[in-house]
Amino acid sequence: MPTSNPLEILLEHDAWATRQIIEACARLSPEEFHQRFEMGPGSLHDTVTHILGAKQSWGDVLAVREHRARLEGTERSPAELLALADKITADLATTAHAHPLEEIVTPRWGDKVYTFSRGGVLTHVTTHGMHHRAQCLNMLKQLGVSPLPLSSVLEWMLMVDPAR
Repeated sequence: MPTSNPLEILLEHDAWATRQIIEACARLSPEEFHQRFEMGPGSLHDTVTHILGAKQSWGDVLAVREHRARLEGTERSPAELLALADKITADLATTAHAHPLEEIVTPRWGDKVYTFSRGGVLTHVTTHGMHHRAQCLNMLKQLGVSPLPLSSVLEWMLMVDPAR
């Protein structure tokens, strides 16, 4: 039976929808994958890399560990991004389940220290991905990809429980 736990829905949907986008990108030529657009980080490659980079960075915040090097700036194939997505997603899920959502984390960026609940961070990182996946859908549409990959929470729920 599909989950009704909001955290599980956010994590599972985010992983599934990001995978849908990357798999659609795998069918593109390298030129299409890197084509520049006037939105988001600028290309499908850069937007997917940004989604994963943000997820990794926030995972480091939640795990209270040193930030790993940013993913942006390194070129990767869709297959490499898919493998990275699986690793980052598993790490985020493990960290998400290791602590109470009410617990506070205090990341530092530059000279400023911020105070966030773990639940707030997890909500942010999963909805951040949704925002950028919408940009990816727009880019894929402009490239003539049809049908576009599924990505909404409703589409995910129908895939998890197709009897609905």
